[in-house]
Amino acid sequence: MPRRKRIKSASGIYHIMLRGINRQIIFTDGEDYRKFLDTLAQYKEECGFDIFAWCLMSNHVHLLLRENDVPLEQIFRKIGARYVYWYNCKHERTGHLFQDRFKSEVITNNSYFMNVVRYIHMNPVKAGICSRPEEYPYSSYRDYFRGGSLVNASFLLGFMTEQAFYEFHKKPTEDRSEHLELREDDPRWITDEMAASMLTEVSGCHDPAAFQALPAQTQQCLTRQLLGKGVSLHQASRVTGLSLWTVRKCR
Repeated sequence: MPRRKRIKSASGIYHIMLRGINRQIIFTDGEDYRKFLDTLAQYKEECGFDIFAWCLMSNHVHLLLRENDVPLEQIFRKIGARYVYWYNCKHERTGHLFQDRFKSEVITNNSYFMNVVRYIHMNPVKAGICSRPEEYPYSSYRDYFRGGSLVNASFLLGFMTEQAFYEFHKKPTEDRSEHLELREDDPRWITDEMAASMLTEVSGCHDPAAFQALPAQTQQCLTRQLLGKGVSLHQASRVTGLSLWTVRKCR
């Protein structure tokens, strides 16, 4: 069965996750972490994308970025090929390192953007590696206070002070926000691609335009089915093309 096309972000901003195949380790020591960051920096310069947050964990990577002229698929094909070749040579192994293709979620508004920044930075705290995000050396958290070549901190700090940024990260991350849809350790985790497949399954529609051509009552019934399958309000809005207000009425 052919893969569905990725949901495109109107803002060009995405939350990206790369995971080791079979959840295996992809960073074994400091040199591995630094090599991946060097690779990221190289292709950031070459492909012209912006990074707003990043975190490297032992078996997965989180990135919040904005694509510009070069599409995501091309960016991560370059990054993956270069890092995996280097990693396999160093560790005397062969074969794939990353699990399938990268996961992506579109960023729809400032609230979602801020929640994902916090979610990414709090990953090592949630995993019990450290008690505060500033203690973890392989994330962009500290770059917001001391500067960093990878991160475009001015974008977020344009509507939030450094003190507000610090206080925002002290808020609970497990607040059941609709925006925090990327829970990679949760088997119920639903990506936009999965939500779009569910839409096709329940409606027979392969895109939002076809769905919106259905009668309003049918749209409401089918949207309610999507929500019942665990699709969030924001996801349902994105894959159906309905407004968030309309989707909320379907609950």
